[in-house]
Amino acid sequence: MKTLLLTGGSSGIGLHTVQLFAAKGWTVFELSRSGKTTQHVTHIDCDVTDDESVEKAVGEVMQRTNHIDVVISNAGFGISGPIEFTSTAEAQKQFDVNFFGAFRLTKAVLPILRKQGSGRIIFTSSVAADLSIPYQSFYSASKSALNAMALALANEVRSFGIRVSVLMPGDVATGFTDAREKNIQGAEVYKGVHSAVAAMEKDEQNGMSPQYMASSLYRIATRKNPKPIYVGGTIYKLFCLLNRLLPKRLVNWIVGKLYC
Repeated sequence: MKTLLLTGGSSGIGLHTVQLFAAKGWTVFELSRSGKTTQHVTHIDCDVTDDESVEKAVGEVMQRTNHIDVVISNAGFGISGPIEFTSTAEAQKQFDVNFFGAFRLTKAVLPILRKQGSGRIIFTSSVAADLSIPYQSFYSASKSALNAMALALANEVRSFGIRVSVLMPGDVATGFTDAREKNIQGAEVYKGVHSAVAAMEKDEQNGMSPQYMASSLYRIATRKNPKPIYVGGTIYKLFCLLNRLLPKRLVNWIVGKLYC
């Protein structure tokens, strides 16, 4: 029986992912601050912004099983607002969850996977890593940094039999939208901030289902030879392709026209 360890599985993409893996017969451990143990999923309290909490949670997983086949770093949240009016503390909090949370988890599981000589690490990123969204600058930056770390990690651990992949979803209809921390300071200066955020949130609420993203994660986890980067959603694959083919100035101008 294969084992999944996933962070951020109390809602949204993470919740549907642990449910899918459990339905496929996997042993599933869900690490978060607010999840609950169910008949088929074991919840372990974990705060990804705390080194000790992450190490303790991974240690508890290993007390309950003798191996980990797939690790999915899914915990994350978003902030919005103008760069000029975003505090350093807010920006650091964004990176502490989205980037350093994934880093802490990676550090905690790598000794286990190296000893096994096998394993998969999958990071949930975002299309915003490729296409930086105005007024979501630090969310975009944290996901871009996550992609860069994952690509470097893939080369570092390949010789140990460990494979690393990133899934970059486009807009997905989940509670992520309501959980976004909105910085409304500077709206009198940056008059387009409210309409830009509203447009983003409309796209999210009309976006893909979390079940679809869960299925994508399952396919990545079970592929014999996974790619390093996957994009979630056909239209978003096209966007990312055009981002690579067209001049960066043109792509960035188009993104700006969509939101500003």
